[in-house]
Amino acid sequence: MVIKTKKILVPLDGSNNSIRGLDMAIHLARQSHGTITALTVKSVPGIYAIHPLGFLDFNSMKEVKKTLEDAKIRAAKKGIKLIGKSLTGDPGYDISRFLNNSKNKIDLVVIGARGRSSAKEIFLGSVSNYVLHKSKKPVLIVK
Repeated sequence: MVIKTKKILVPLDGSNNSIRGLDMAIHLARQSHGTITALTVKSVPGIYAIHPLGFLDFNSMKEVKKTLEDAKIRAAKKGIKLIGKSLTGDPGYDISRFLNNSKNKIDLVVIGARGRSSAKEIFLGSVSNYVLHKSKKPVLIVK
């Protein structure tokens, strides 16, 4: 069975592990002549997630834009097209919802084992663990 990996999703939070995930996705995209969608999900407290103006301040938006811009440049240096997307909400849930949505046509998700969350999980970060269990697509976890 051949698995096509034309469209790879990489969740990014600016951590070293997410950058390692990006590098692996770039490597895989080069092999399969694919593209990468980089997704940042800015975590917001539950009550603010439904507020029409959101909860993001300008500094965190600048940080999100910089993370996506840096990822685009990193991919472009290797000849890979990267599309940046950002959401606000619950990272694990929103990453899973994005990758399982058939409109996005994601073939593979490449995610860092641990991100920036303050809770230190023993083996996997809580977001990567959630995505691993909720994904309907193949998941590659990068340490």
